[in-house]
Amino acid sequence: MRSECRIDTPIPLYAERISAGFPSPAQDYIEKRLDLNELCIRHPAATYFVRVAGDSMQEAGILPEDILIVDRALQAAHGDVVIAGILGELTVKMLELQPRVRLVPKNAAYTPIEMTEGVDLDIFGVVTHVVRALRTAER
Repeated sequence: MRSECRIDTPIPLYAERISAGFPSPAQDYIEKRLDLNELCIRHPAATYFVRVAGDSMQEAGILPEDILIVDRALQAAHGDVVIAGILGELTVKMLELQPRVRLVPKNAAYTPIEMTEGVDLDIFGVVTHVVRALRTAER
């Protein structure tokens, strides 16, 4: 499931933030060079990428074909989006620890997965970032 993806050329990071409301005048200077590995990967030896299939997490902003950056070194906490192994399958869901342990989809069409006696839950990492192409190169 692990794949190597490294951008060896740091990309310019502009110091001015872009307005998501009304347009603001553009600034013509670069704050520094941005290395996406440095930005997105804290624990390289414990990080992997996985592509999403299905729509159970769409309300969390995770859509089919997105690529998730997953860190196995992080301790999963209540409210984290995790890659979990349950009943021999992997899934991406929000982890709830209170008032009981369950995996919660972020799409009202799906029901939470309750952890019952005898069901093993394995956490394969915490999702730290989502990568999505807004436009394909073919267009």
